[in-house]
Amino acid sequence: MTSSSVIQLFLLSISLFSVCSLSTPHAPNTQPNPFILPINKDPKTNIFYTSIGIGTPRHDFNLAIDLAGENLWYDCDTHYNSSSYQHVPCGSKQCPDVACIGCNGPFKPGCTNNTCPADTINPLTNFIFSGGLAEDFIFISQHKLSGLLSGCIDSDGFPSFTREESPLNGLPKTTKGILGLASSHLSLPAQLAAINKLPYKFSLCLPSSNKQGFTNLLVGPELAHPQKESKILQTTPLIVNPVATGAVSVKGVPSKEYFIDVKSIKVDGHVVNLKPSLLAIDKKGNGGTKISTMSPFTELQSFVYKVFIRDFLKKASDRKLKRVASVAPFEACFDSVNALAVPTIDLVLPGGVQWTIHGANSMIMAKKNVACLAIVDGGTKPRMSFTKASIVIGGYQLEDNLLEFDVASSKLSFSSSLLLHNATCSHS
Repeated sequence: MTSSSVIQLFLLSISLFSVCSLSTPHAPNTQPNPFILPINKDPKTNIFYTSIGIGTPRHDFNLAIDLAGENLWYDCDTHYNSSSYQHVPCGSKQCPDVACIGCNGPFKPGCTNNTCPADTINPLTNFIFSGGLAEDFIFISQHKLSGLLSGCIDSDGFPSFTREESPLNGLPKTTKGILGLASSHLSLPAQLAAINKLPYKFSLCLPSSNKQGFTNLLVGPELAHPQKESKILQTTPLIVNPVATGAVSVKGVPSKEYFIDVKSIKVDGHVVNLKPSLLAIDKKGNGGTKISTMSPFTELQSFVYKVFIRDFLKKASDRKLKRVASVAPFEACFDSVNALAVPTIDLVLPGGVQWTIHGANSMIMAKKNVACLAIVDGGTKPRMSFTKASIVIGGYQLEDNLLEFDVASSKLSFSSSLLLHNATCSHS
């Protein structure tokens, strides 16, 4: 791994990128309207975040990247003001028939009357906050964009709250909000798609390095995949959970999170003995497999985890891997010698397509000379939402995997590990 990294998180309202731009210094010169965003992986929380400029004068906010986030929201506390900030009034075209929010003043961003509410959801908290929906200038690299909506919440308006009770609880300490990428009309790529009259697509490629990198955001005509990319990308349907799975549950409104249809799990080619119904979405919205950037590691619901970990440990024993004491939150830990030579894990998708998880994405150095399987028991009870997925594919398993979310066509294209193709999501 190089000393500095570049994350290729493409928020595209169109299709896009080249693996050449992931792993070589020469990106195609046909890409229109590129946007460059700095990005980091926080070493303490293992959460990825980027930086976006907002307002007049421009103020840069570090924002955590959340695939389940329905909007872009930021903390406009007492240290922030903007002369170009315009709240979205209740009863307007952008905000019909909802309860307004108000403020006792002094009036400023995050404290306005007759304002459309914007849900300020942080999946790491136990609270739901309501900020104000607003329009302001957004800066992506040197590009100044208008007409984009975001949520603004004044955390100083909750003086009795501790950090644990604040909208920023659990996020990297340098962050002041969330950049949402969910299948929602208020997510940043969805708004860019709508403004430019283009299909809603974006791609995601998370680096495995903690060093600062960059995000590319592209908007323009459809770009064909080079032949090299087409060969390494597989495609599977994005499925819709008919029940809302977020912290705000509205009856009859489907989930805006990204689910795929995992039919079975294999360990070293051996199918784990799970009833298919345990992996499917039931009538209450429980089950299924979702993709998350806010879960640092893949989580398996307990009844799935117990069967899976038994098979994994058996296959690891067959490979003569030396098991050592567990290191919380991980159960299956081994002497780090040859620890990457662990059993492969396959998520089997419709049509026999397989998302393969190799050692670089399955094992983590938990302490000196100890490598652990970075897949954890997710329990049986949901935290913020009213439903519980069978599998949550977490950020560690997404690193150095190229993902293209074609929301308009309900498809996900994925590469599995780019390391197998002499490429990464990072380069100097």
